[in-house]
Amino acid sequence: MVGSANALAGMREWWPKLQEGADPLDCALGVVQRVEADPNDRSVGLGGLPNEDGVVQLDAACMHGPTHNSGAVACIENILHPSAVARLVMERTDHCLIVGRGAYEFARSHGHPHTELLTEEARRIWMRWKESMSDRDDRLSPPPPAPPPTKGEKHGSLRKEEGPDFTYGTIHCSALSAAGEVSCTTTTSGLSYKIPGRVGDSPIVGAGLYCDMEAGSAGSTGRGEAAILSNGAFACVELMRQGASPLDAGMEVLKRITRQAERAAKWQPGLMGEDGLPAFGVNFYVLGLDGTWAGVTLKGKNKFAVSDVDGGPRHEPLIPLHG
Repeated sequence: MVGSANALAGMREWWPKLQEGADPLDCALGVVQRVEADPNDRSVGLGGLPNEDGVVQLDAACMHGPTHNSGAVACIENILHPSAVARLVMERTDHCLIVGRGAYEFARSHGHPHTELLTEEARRIWMRWKESMSDRDDRLSPPPPAPPPTKGEKHGSLRKEEGPDFTYGTIHCSALSAAGEVSCTTTTSGLSYKIPGRVGDSPIVGAGLYCDMEAGSAGSTGRGEAAILSNGAFACVELMRQGASPLDAGMEVLKRITRQAERAAKWQPGLMGEDGLPAFGVNFYVLGLDGTWAGVTLKGKNKFAVSDVDGGPRHEPLIPLHG
C-alpha cells in the first residue's frame, strides 16, 4: 500500500487485512474513510476547510483494477463518506462521475445520512480568513493569537494571503493484494476557500488517481490543476507500462509539470517563484505490480505512507525533484 502521509493511521488498521486476502479496494477505501470521518484533519471530509462561502464541498473517486472500472463524485455536500458514494457510482450505475446536488441525492437514496461537515473549529478558521481578506470592507480581524496547527499536507500557494490555515490537502491510497490485484482511491475537501463549484484532480480519473492491471497504480495530492493538466496519475502508470520504475515514472511527470508551469507562467506569473521553481506543490504516490513503490514531490521535505512486507505501515520521505 502507498498513500499520502495522512493515510498512515488507516494503513495500520487495514494492512493486516490486505495481507490476509481482503479485497484491495475494500482496504484502500477503509484507509481513507478513517480520515474522512476525522474532524481534526482539515483537508478531508468532516472538519475540512470550506469554500469561500463557508460550505464544505467534497470530491472523491475510486478505481478497481480487476474490472478497470471507476466511480466518482464531485462538489458533494453533507455526506460523510464521499469515497463510499464514489464506489456506489462505480457499482450501481453506468456512469463514472456524478456531481453536485445529483451526487447528494444519489447518496441519500442509497442510505447515506445528511451530515453537517463544517465543524465549529473549521467555521472559526473560515471566518478568520474572511475577516483578513481585505482592509477595504467592514469586517474587523480578531486579535492575533497563534492559530491552531493545520493537520494534513500543506503546499506552496499561488495566493499571497494564504496564511497558516490554507491547504491543498487530500488523501490517496493505492493497494496491491497478494494475488496481484490493484485498486485505488482519492478523496478530499479540496482547495480551502475555493470558488464554489471548483473541482480539483481528486475525482478525475487519470489526474488524481489511476490504476491498471497491466502496469500499477498512482495517485496525487497538492495542486489539483497541475495534476489535471499533466494527466499525472495516468502518466505515471503509463510510464510504468513502458518499463519505468515507480520512482522514475513519478519523477518524469514532475519534470513535465515543471516545464508546463514554466510555459504557463508567461500568462500566469504566480505559477513560478523567485527561485525559478514552481510556486506550488504536487506529490505522486506510485505503486508497481511487483510491489515496488515510490513517493515523489516537486520540492520540500514531506513524507508519505507506505506498507509492505519488509517494514509494515510507516512513513517514508518523499523524494523531491527540486532539492
